[in-house]
Amino acid sequence: MKAFTYERANLPVEAAVKAARIQNSKFIAGGTNLLDLMKLQLETPSHLIDINDLGLDKVEPTKEGGLRIGALVRNTDLAAHQLVRRDYAVLSRALLAGASGQLRNQATTAGNLLQRTRCPYFYDTNQSCNKREPGTGCPAVGGFSRQHAIVGVSEHCIATHPSDMAVAMRLLDASVETLRANGTTRTIPIAELHRLPGNTPHIEHTLENGELITAVTLPRPLGGVHIYRKVRDRASYAFALVSVAAVIQADGSGRVALGGVAHKPWRSEEAERALPAGARAVASKLLADARTTHDNAFKVSLVERTLASVINEAKA
Repeated sequence: MKAFTYERANLPVEAAVKAARIQNSKFIAGGTNLLDLMKLQLETPSHLIDINDLGLDKVEPTKEGGLRIGALVRNTDLAAHQLVRRDYAVLSRALLAGASGQLRNQATTAGNLLQRTRCPYFYDTNQSCNKREPGTGCPAVGGFSRQHAIVGVSEHCIATHPSDMAVAMRLLDASVETLRANGTTRTIPIAELHRLPGNTPHIEHTLENGELITAVTLPRPLGGVHIYRKVRDRASYAFALVSVAAVIQADGSGRVALGGVAHKPWRSEEAERALPAGARAVASKLLADARTTHDNAFKVSLVERTLASVINEAKA
């Protein structure tokens, strides 16, 4: 780990100002991803700004009937919150499917959204990686790619986004509230937070330099049957080969979002309109532009089978 300086911020705007002013600085809260990356020198911030004292750790109802989740709410607390379990069960289930109990006790809402890919080529500094060093190439293309993305990919990157929580947030049409260094705020639909790789896979989100996530807001509850199904190589502490977040209504309509298949949570409102026609119709629309490799082509049928299982469970 390379040397760095450290300080605690007392106010959100103070944290944002310092992050924008100090070159190569990073926010740190739980540190469950950042510290690992620093140990491997995949992240080498010169300055860390501790944001744990900013008071952004509340879960509160909104006047519109939704829920506002502070950026520093720990994953364990969010999964166990009474209103989340009652009204947004798919989110609670997605959180409980992620990582381990110890990590969920530390991991935060904002940090979970911004965690970086677990692509083995990204983590191996002996390999080239466009995400780590732009312009050096993507050895996953033509390499071992069983875990990698099949939609939204480019010749520059086929990594997947690792978050389970983000898939449920995308399903629920969450919005991300932020604070800029100049004191202005903005609200980003979660569909617009994460970027597809294109020719700049090292730019993973739409946040500006120094912009601080302060909260995530959920709209009014959807009702229906909430399901999160995660298919992985072992029962715990493993990232998804494919995951399905779904809310299915009594008439067969609903919403579906996928994890483990793209650089961001993957959802298509057009595909959702095909839900009454069954899993195959939905999967064919969700994966219409799939670009598979020899190693990960199985994900196409795995998505269809997992969707079918979820739809059948919802009908039971």
